[in-house]
Amino acid sequence: MLESRPTTLGELRASGWTSVPVRQELRRNATERIRSGRTLFDDVLGYHSTVIPQVENALLAGHDMIMLGERGQAKTRMIRGLIGLLDEWMPIIATSEINDDPYAPVSAHARALVAEHGDDTPVVWVHRDDRYGEKLATPDTSIADLIGEVDPIKVAEGRYLSDELTVHYGLVPRTNRGIFAINEMPDLAERIQVGLLNVLEERDVQIRGYKVRLPLDVVLVATANPEDYTNRGRIITPLKDRFGAQIRTHYPLDAGTEIAIVEQEAYVGSAGAGPGGGDALMSSGDRVPVNAAGPGGGDDPTGVAVTVPSFMTRIVVALTRAARSSSHVSQRSGVSVRLSISNTETMVANAVRRTLRTGADHAVPRVTDLEALTSSTAGKIEIETLEEGREAEILQRLVHSAVLSVFKDCVPPDMHREVVDAFDDDLVVDVGDDVADADYAGLLATVPALTAPVQALLAGDEAAESPAMVASAVELVLEGLHLSKRLNKDAQGPRAQYRSR
Repeated sequence: MLESRPTTLGELRASGWTSVPVRQELRRNATERIRSGRTLFDDVLGYHSTVIPQVENALLAGHDMIMLGERGQAKTRMIRGLIGLLDEWMPIIATSEINDDPYAPVSAHARALVAEHGDDTPVVWVHRDDRYGEKLATPDTSIADLIGEVDPIKVAEGRYLSDELTVHYGLVPRTNRGIFAINEMPDLAERIQVGLLNVLEERDVQIRGYKVRLPLDVVLVATANPEDYTNRGRIITPLKDRFGAQIRTHYPLDAGTEIAIVEQEAYVGSAGAGPGGGDALMSSGDRVPVNAAGPGGGDDPTGVAVTVPSFMTRIVVALTRAARSSSHVSQRSGVSVRLSISNTETMVANAVRRTLRTGADHAVPRVTDLEALTSSTAGKIEIETLEEGREAEILQRLVHSAVLSVFKDCVPPDMHREVVDAFDDDLVVDVGDDVADADYAGLLATVPALTAPVQALLAGDEAAESPAMVASAVELVLEGLHLSKRLNKDAQGPRAQYRSR
């Protein structure tokens, strides 16, 4: 326990504790992880054979690293995951601002304390979470932010300007014996990038004209967009040369991985059964997972259980992947996995809102809920078009493309003909937010040909027999046949009608 740890320098020496550089500490703990078969990052999916081996090599080699990738590729999450490779507790000299090593203090304050008290010098223990520093690079970031500056208050207290004790340390010195991360490093002004050269090359910092050199023990990790890092010349060449490892991240290579990420990250409220059900609640970015306990329970105030059919999740992911290959969408800024997560959450929210209006207690997203994705999609992709007002049309095309691809994958072509033939007998089907789940379920009795494609869509999903799940499957079959040019669709306000061509 922490209470039993040494509290003075003498007790620390007697305990046999040894000090090691932070790179050696990371290398030792990473070695243990690799040898035991554990992954470095438990909640990062899709990188186990591509990115993570590169990170492991960088740690074993003791390199500073820069992660290059478009937005939403888990760069920051991986960097923060490195904290778990630090020892849980580390001793420092009490009252030290820069985590001074009790055996080799580097600040004037800590050296004076050891000189005065010797083995009675007080020692405190810091948790590994406090050994991590992070800064989002912005054009107004200053040397004082990163390295330090003269503190006028300390000067006013009577200290000389040449006294090291007048210095107010910046983020990098305060992360001594730890990990410091800079997000979007090319956004730093060139003069600030020059200030980082000493940190990477000489492992020290120099503040203004002071004769103070602080030999820091810090691992520097940075992130950057490849467009900024390699093409625009927004990072000085000497600084690029100082990073030992350049690691390229990527978006999920297959739809299955992206679906798994969505099911891990997307908040679906008070979850029901089936894919995306259970406690499939998200912790996107810095948000903390919420544990819901079913209808009316946990932290979900709606009292509505949510089940997300597997084919609806596939549609959302197919939309994202279609955007990544679309010539109408800017690929320079990337199409983040966050698009899939946000769209899933919006789709579920619209289904819950629709369910609340009907007084039901079980929400299942349908194709009609996809109309709500405009708000969550528009802010996450950049449309490249010279014609004003075409953004909505392009987004609609992406949705239609996603629906059609999932329909073709899930419903065999030999099941189409009988459904189309049923519509040739002047059958008309209304769909919309105000159409009850039971009406869709009753449609199966009227049109038996719908049973086979509905069962094909719901195969493997729990609660497949519920009216809400059947309603979702029926809507996909009808929309898929319309997009396949087998049925006509007439939109009339909040409702739409499917009829024979």
